[in-house]
Amino acid sequence: MNVPDELLYTSDHEWVKITGDVIRVGITDYAQDALGDVVYIQLPTVGDSVSEHQSFCEIESTKSVNDVYAPLAGEVLAVNDALTSTPELLNTEPYGSGWICEMKVPATSSESLLTAAQYRDLIGA
Repeated sequence: MNVPDELLYTSDHEWVKITGDVIRVGITDYAQDALGDVVYIQLPTVGDSVSEHQSFCEIESTKSVNDVYAPLAGEVLAVNDALTSTPELLNTEPYGSGWICEMKVPATSSESLLTAAQYRDLIGA
């Protein structure tokens, strides 16, 4: 499993890249592998305010439909529209062009997030 050291993670298998008061969010390699082939994603809506751990996105795969949870509270600033026509980017590029959204967070407190080492322990990698 690919777990980049420069990112932070949630126990719900999302990754987070923090740049100032903006975070970029996606699903981990572990999550995309567990989902199987992704066929559809319902992206969050730009402008929505979300609470930490709130479901704000839904991914449909050939195996199941799963929620994606906000890693931190904030406002959705941008979504990756490329996923609308090419949802399989979540499988092929989970840490690159398969990002889901960017959020403005009032305080980038990452205390609830896991380091790469902690996430590897969680998934047994």
